Amino acid sequence: MKKAQCAASPAKSETPSSKRLRPADSPGTTSPAGKDIADILESIDKRLSTFDARLSLVELLHREFKCLRESLEFSQQQVETLAAENATLRESVKCLTDNVTELNRENKKIKETVIDLQARSMRDNLVFSGIPEAAGEDAETTVKSFIKTHLKLPEDTVKNIVFDRVHRLGPIRAAAGRPRPIVAKFGHFKQKEHVKSRGRELKGRDFSVNDQFPKEILERRRVLFPIRRGFIQKGSRAVIAVDRLYVDGQLHRDPDITPWLY
Repeated sequence: MKKAQCAASPAKSETPSSKRLRPADSPGTTSPAGKDIADILESIDKRLSTFDARLSLVELLHREFKCLRESLEFSQQQVETLAAENATLRESVKCLTDNVTELNRENKKIKETVIDLQARSMRDNLVFSGIPEAAGEDAETTVKSFIKTHLKLPEDTVKNIVFDRVHRLGPIRAAAGRPRPIVAKFGHFKQKEHVKSRGRELKGRDFSVNDQFPKEILERRRVLFPIRRGFIQKGSRAVIAVDRLYVDGQLHRDPDITPWLY
C-alpha cells in the first residue's frame, strides 16, 4: 500500500516553491505583455522628444517672427517718416522751381529791356561797310566823301551833316583782309534817315549802309530775312522792323521762329 502511494507521488501538484523556480518566472525575463507596454512607453518617449524638439523650433520661429514684426514695424515707421520728409522736400522743390521760373521770367524781361535800351541808343547810328581803309585816315571825312561820291548826295547837304562820333569797328585787320566797317552816330535822326534812304544807290555793289543793332537783334534779323523772302515770293507784303516781322500789316508770331516775343 505504501509502495502504491510512493509510485503515485510524482503526480502531485506543484508546491509554491516549485512555482517560483519555473524558468518563465526566473529573474531577468519579461512577459509578452510587459514587453508591449515597454515598447509603447518607449514610443511615447520618442514622440514626446520629437514634440519637445518641434516645440523648441516653434518657440524659436515665434521669437524670430516677433523680431521680424518689430523690424517691420520700425521699417514702417521709417517709411512713414521718409514719406513725410519727402512730401516736405517736394513742396520745397516746387517752391524753388516756381521761384526759378519767376526769376527766369524776370531775367528775360530785364534782358529784353537792356537789348531795347541798346537798340534805342543805336537808333541814330549807321554802319558803312566795304569802304577801303587807309592808315591815319579821318573816319568822318571818309564817310562824308563816301556819302557824296557813292550815295550821290549834294555837297552842300553833306557839309551840313552833323556827326556825334565816327569810328571803325573792331581791331585793325591785315592789309589783305576786308576793311573794317565804320559806325557813324548822326547828330540828327532825320539826316540819318536821309542818308539811309540813298542806300538803293549801292545795289549790286560791294558797299552797304545799314542800321546798327545789338548782337542779339542782328541774330534775330538773320532768322527773319529768309522767312520774309518766302512771304514776298508768295505775294505778301513783308517788312522787318528791328526784330519783328510784319506780314500784310500784321505781326508774325510763331513760338518756333520768334520765341523772343513770348
